Amino acid sequence: MNKQRLNKLLKEMERQNIPQMLVSDSAAIFYLTGKWIHPGERMLALYINLKGSHKLFINELFPVQDDLGVEKIWFNDTQDAVEIVSKYVDKEKPMGVDKNWPARFLLRLMELKGGSTFVNGSAILDRVRMCKDEKEKDLMREASRINDISVDKLIKLIPEKHSEKKMGQLLLSIYEDLGCEGHSFDPIIAYGANAADPHHEIDNSTVKEGDSVILDIGCRKNSYCADMTRTVFYKHASDKAKEVYNIVLEANKRAIDVVKAGVRFCDIDAAARNYIEDHGYGKYFTHRTGHSIGIEVHDFGDVSSANTDRVQPGQIFSIEPGIYLTGEVGVRIEDLVLVTEDGCEVLNKYDKELMIIE
Repeated sequence: MNKQRLNKLLKEMERQNIPQMLVSDSAAIFYLTGKWIHPGERMLALYINLKGSHKLFINELFPVQDDLGVEKIWFNDTQDAVEIVSKYVDKEKPMGVDKNWPARFLLRLMELKGGSTFVNGSAILDRVRMCKDEKEKDLMREASRINDISVDKLIKLIPEKHSEKKMGQLLLSIYEDLGCEGHSFDPIIAYGANAADPHHEIDNSTVKEGDSVILDIGCRKNSYCADMTRTVFYKHASDKAKEVYNIVLEANKRAIDVVKAGVRFCDIDAAARNYIEDHGYGKYFTHRTGHSIGIEVHDFGDVSSANTDRVQPGQIFSIEPGIYLTGEVGVRIEDLVLVTEDGCEVLNKYDKELMIIE
């Protein structure tokens, strides 16, 4: 296991008086061991104990040969996997449990473990994962660099008038050509009125003159996720569309300008939201300003009015204000930022000034 990451987890477990934990989420196990295991409906659990008696419980269907730095306990489909786990855990002490562990496993362990206390242990690991180490920062920089190249290639395809669905397929080919594992999420490619739907699902629509075109895309490179959004216009943009675009762009810039260690997430959200509200479009900014990102495209934590946590160095999250006028125009501009002691590093370098594609 990654000793540095494990030690951070153990230190936080000790601080919160949680002596043992079961981690089942594949992304969290990858974070600690460097190995992806996708068990489907079968049980997978990494047992972490302050005493150091760590175990990985894994089905024989997944013959992991790598030395993961943790003892593997094997089981098969005919065995009661949770009963095997129960033989190794301390039945007298509280147990942290992964928030994603299926209820059928947790309820069985509760039955076998008697009256012991169970708590959501994911909150500990989620917060440890929020602050990226130096290797992770470099991986995120690389994923964003590739995403910048990819959005440029995709924008240049707009005049060919492919459908949204075809553009998504072409984007996947672009990512594969650039050595990525694929999309980090299903891309949002939205033309015209579709751009006014923040989570539009790509369809067979084609671009028309005067359309705003939202390209919300992300690749996965070396198991780390990129995410960015650029909005461009085809052939021309109305005065109203230009006004909306420039308001969103300024909101994006203002939010980025306030990012630094110690600032509250809600204040970053306010920097973008207040500007949009002051220009009369507040009710058309219908989502939070951003979300954390790393191994998963939506890691724990967000940039919203409800999050009063203070930003810490090493955190990476999106800044993505938007305005969506139903039936007219939609604009979203998104960058990823890496928090430093006195500001932030913007990971996306691709131009975001108003762009009209001929």
